Amino acid sequence: MTTEQPSEYAPEHTPRLPWSELVPDVFRAMVRLDTAAHRGLDPKLLELVKIRASQLNRCALCVDMHSKDALAQGESVERIIQLSAWEESEHFYTEKELAALGLTEAVTVLTDGFVPDAVYERAAKHFGETELAQLIAAITVINAWNRFGVTCRLVPGHYTPGQHA
Repeated sequence: MTTEQPSEYAPEHTPRLPWSELVPDVFRAMVRLDTAAHRGLDPKLLELVKIRASQLNRCALCVDMHSKDALAQGESVERIIQLSAWEESEHFYTEKELAALGLTEAVTVLTDGFVPDAVYERAAKHFGETELAQLIAAITVINAWNRFGVTCRLVPGHYTPGQHA
């Protein structure tokens, strides 16, 4: 979907590298890993996790993609907007979603060291072991996608929900 922008907007940048075309085996492996990581997880919760990790990693393509996917699944605009300040907007989310968002931040931002025990224990209270392992896998995979996106400067704005590879 290409939409023409009014002339007062900044021009769209050009991606640095079409990595998925240059290493298609890696791309296909990422798609398979992504599919496997999502099994058994609530799709709406998963999109909130993907959006939040993508915000933290500043991956514009993934923020665009997963916000659109969340909206297409019936997620509210309000909850998506509040994700960047979820700790001050806890009343928008369930306890399980809050635990997942906390774990997402701890796994995504490792500059302070390990994932804190309190964050992990909070998530473990709301997710069974298998579901928690799936959530950790999903957080890890979106972080990998984000790193491809920001390194290659992939362009947001052209994604249509359901368009995944």
